[in-house]
Amino acid sequence: MNRRKFLSYMGCGCGSLLFSSCTTAPITDRKQLKIVSEAKLNAQAAQIYEKIKEKEKMSDDKKTLNEIKEIGKRMENSISEYFYQAGLEDPTINFDWEYILIDRKKVRNAWCMPGGKIAVYSGILEATKNIDGLAAVMGHEIAHAVAKHSVERASRATLVNTGTQLIDIFSGGKLSQVNRTTGINTVGLITQLGLLNPFSRKQESEADYLGMIFSSLSGYDIRETVKIWERMKELNKGKEPPEFMSTHPSSENRIKDLNKKMNGVILDYPPIEIS
Repeated sequence: MNRRKFLSYMGCGCGSLLFSSCTTAPITDRKQLKIVSEAKLNAQAAQIYEKIKEKEKMSDDKKTLNEIKEIGKRMENSISEYFYQAGLEDPTINFDWEYILIDRKKVRNAWCMPGGKIAVYSGILEATKNIDGLAAVMGHEIAHAVAKHSVERASRATLVNTGTQLIDIFSGGKLSQVNRTTGINTVGLITQLGLLNPFSRKQESEADYLGMIFSSLSGYDIRETVKIWERMKELNKGKEPPEFMSTHPSSENRIKDLNKKMNGVILDYPPIEIS
């Protein structure tokens, strides 16, 4: 089979795959590509979560851990109720929620794995300051899982890797030759800066928006969201990398975007009544 026919078949096959795998993100309706199994990703995440619990030192701050669990439970219920009342499929239906507080005061971070496995590092409490601030952070991280961002990233990475391999084959190995000559993964770097990082920033902005919605639906004061990023900006003391090199929007752009969307969220997504 010659190259032209092979590429034609590959194009048709990939087109069918992309068409059948396109879905939309909840609430925002942003188009998504999902070619990786969510169930498989959730299972892998659960295994990694158990290893993290064994490796990391868990905080003995029971009060804060209970607050984290209470916020999480309220969000679990309000998210499910929102989709139920809207007559939409609940994206958290197969989640196995769990919450831990990791004792690392120098780490200002939190995350939510696929399937609802959540970790908060004690260092971020310096920025959250209060219950509403903590809810804002958790809403953002939960939004990543609800919007299936990990599934989307894994799918895109698979597609990019496959495409790069095909280009290398049909360029006679020229891409590999460039990498060997320069000693740098040139294609990987260009892909990261030009495709994956901007895509990740889009997901982060979406998680900011959805996180505010989930916090509002759960009855928390979302005005604290902007205050958190103002505090984070101060704590970072200008050490953020340029936005084009980062997977996250800059704090300044984040604050502007949140301020623009805040009133709309307050009006359109008031605290939800659980039936």
